[in-house]
Amino acid sequence: MRHISMEQNSDLVYLGKVIHESSYDRESKEIDIDDTIKIDFVDKEGVIHEVKKSKKVEEPNIWQVKYYIWYLKQKGVGDITGKINYPKLRKTLEVFLEPGDEEKIMTMLEDIKTISQMDLPPAAEKKKICRSCSYNDLCWI
Repeated sequence: MRHISMEQNSDLVYLGKVIHESSYDRESKEIDIDDTIKIDFVDKEGVIHEVKKSKKVEEPNIWQVKYYIWYLKQKGVGDITGKINYPKLRKTLEVFLEPGDEEKIMTMLEDIKTISQMDLPPAAEKKKICRSCSYNDLCWI
């Protein structure tokens, strides 16, 4: 929102990029839609895919793909599903919009809007995920 980007300095983001570029090489890569979402690739069946470097399935990854599906639905693309590919795990997870997901996404977007309009950000809260976040230095220096 404030155009702050720490990803270019992150070794973890670079590693994810290498894994993404070296996996699924027959698929077209990174489809940028409205400068809002960037889908890793779409397969021949029209399923959107997100490639993750993680060694475990994480809920934020699932919500990222659910958001992509929801966003595309708002653009008039119907009957779309997603998959999260975990090359290190040799695992693929199917993702669908389920009953109640659209309402939860709307609540998340409202929460983001509320935070973005604050004069100061909420107090930083140290969490496990902070270690792997490219913004870690920004929050904790």
